[in-house]
Amino acid sequence: MLITMDEFTIQETRKFPQATGELSALLRDIGLAGKIINKNVRKAGLSDILGQHGATNVQGEEQMKLDVFANDTLINILKNSTDCAGIASEENDEHLCYEDTYSANSKYVVLFDPLDGSSNIDVNASIGTIFSIYRRVSPLGQPCTKEDFLQPGNKLMAAGYIIYGSSTMMVYATRMSVNGFTLEPSIGEFCLSHPNITLPQNGKIYSLNQGNTNKYSEGMQNFLTYCMESKKEEGRPYTHRYIGSMVADLHRTLIKGGIFIYPADKSNPKGKLRLQYECNPMTFIVEAAGGTGSDGQGNILDIVPTELHQRTPIFIGSKNMVAKALEFVQDKVTA
Repeated sequence: MLITMDEFTIQETRKFPQATGELSALLRDIGLAGKIINKNVRKAGLSDILGQHGATNVQGEEQMKLDVFANDTLINILKNSTDCAGIASEENDEHLCYEDTYSANSKYVVLFDPLDGSSNIDVNASIGTIFSIYRRVSPLGQPCTKEDFLQPGNKLMAAGYIIYGSSTMMVYATRMSVNGFTLEPSIGEFCLSHPNITLPQNGKIYSLNQGNTNKYSEGMQNFLTYCMESKKEEGRPYTHRYIGSMVADLHRTLIKGGIFIYPADKSNPKGKLRLQYECNPMTFIVEAAGGTGSDGQGNILDIVPTELHQRTPIFIGSKNMVAKALEFVQDKVTA
């Protein structure tokens, strides 16, 4: 029997008599945006939505047409929601407040990467949307403030992603559990397909851009040597897989176990991935499933952000694999 995401969130809300339903409504709104984005992703090769948009985002990166479409879709749907006080997007310089009466009284703000892995769009590889939801710290009844968006990941109320792959899935986490919903095209609904996802403590797959090895620290290079020579020793059958889309690589890690790494390097000494739009939501999901995420020194979720587009290194996935990688990176062992 199919259980739709709406039905599932309603059932979960009933467990908490004090719940107002706002968080569930936000998840449904994000799911709606995902369906609209999915529709355009599916026909990208047949419509004028492939290729570059001709502008750059705040990161200085070339925007793809689908980047802009996905960003506008999320902004407009959440603006029309009565449960979102404002948004911050990887594609925008600053946060955006919704200043109508309903929004000003909303408890939550949403941050998102509208289309992660957009460099894969034109080659038809998996891409996705990443989102996170915080309870605002500014007073209700007033426009939200920048401080609402500069909270550490340990303050998250929910986070998730939508992956546009061989099937379209929405995975979201609360503090209770992680659940996955697959889009059933015939009824246009996300239906529960992966209940209570649990990340294995060990894994066989390590995922990072190995082409940048010469830019990595000595400890990181020693870990890669350990991984690449693992087949010589029984009990360490490590395999390298890398798609180049955090959503796709982390989705595989979440389901099968493993580790995803985007370390600091000579070109990006503070890391490259964005703390608020990518690393915090993904670490929240992975931790809720039993894994862990680190910047190489401490837990990602404990970092107090100082700017919206802050970057960080990340080591995320199965607990034992992350611990092993950190031993090398923190110079506790050699290959």
